[in-house]
Amino acid sequence: MRIARFDDDRLGLVRDGRVLNITDQLTSALSPGPYSLVRRLITEFTVVRPILEELAAGSEASAGLPLDEVRLRAPVPDPTKIVAAPVNYRDHQAEMNEAFHINALGFFLKSPSSLLDPGGTVRLPYSDRRFDHEAEFALIVGRRTSQVTPEQALDHVFGYTGLMDITMRGGEDRSTRKSFDTFTPMGPWIVTPDELGSPDEVGLELTVNGALRQKANTRDLIWSAARFLSYASTVTVLEPGDVVTTGTPAGVAPIQSGDTVELTVDRIGRLAVGVTAENATPCPTGGAGRGPVPPPAPPITAEPA
Repeated sequence: MRIARFDDDRLGLVRDGRVLNITDQLTSALSPGPYSLVRRLITEFTVVRPILEELAAGSEASAGLPLDEVRLRAPVPDPTKIVAAPVNYRDHQAEMNEAFHINALGFFLKSPSSLLDPGGTVRLPYSDRRFDHEAEFALIVGRRTSQVTPEQALDHVFGYTGLMDITMRGGEDRSTRKSFDTFTPMGPWIVTPDELGSPDEVGLELTVNGALRQKANTRDLIWSAARFLSYASTVTVLEPGDVVTTGTPAGVAPIQSGDTVELTVDRIGRLAVGVTAENATPCPTGGAGRGPVPPPAPPITAEPA
């Protein structure tokens, strides 16, 4: 099952390039609450899943709207937290000249306000700092999760999605450098575990203006999705709708105003965003030139859009 948020906080099932609007049926079936409709869906999914399956089975293949006629939104607009894995691919550890990887670093948090819709625009805040793309495979937590083992962890996953961890390079804390508004593009939708299959064999590619920058597979993660989710749950309680993202492979490189950045994740889909430096100002903090040393920028092989 593929579940998308679109337009004015509507929810739909994605099938064959179309989205079937299920908002009204969910609104009447789910308990009222202060959270987004999708978080309420995630919390009560076992109750409403038969309704969704019946709607899908009873609808013509041509039902719904073409995807190119709707505006996709970040799959979950209001997670309580975004838990992110630092240095979870060995090739990325090497390219960043990092002495340590996830085994020593644990995790960091990104601000939920940094989420960006598919098709949105990353806003670079500073004119004198380097900003890089990072392609990632992410998990959406399905139920309250605390102190679970790696063997139990995937039973607590509602679904999977793509995510970009946009990053300012420098010596400031990771959570500062990665939490600017628009710095977490996510989507294009959520794919449930029964449709995705194993999260341990998922390919991902990222391009900038059509040029390949990152290509990897989750089989190369240092800590698997299950192990990382398990670890995070021993530190903090994870709530339904929380985002757990598994880290980026080698190939990180700068982005600049006018770029188009596209992430494609196997069995999930494509997430594309633009980049602008409009209204950028000099950075007020002094972290430039400190912290991990990123790889040199690759040669430009395509003109920015």
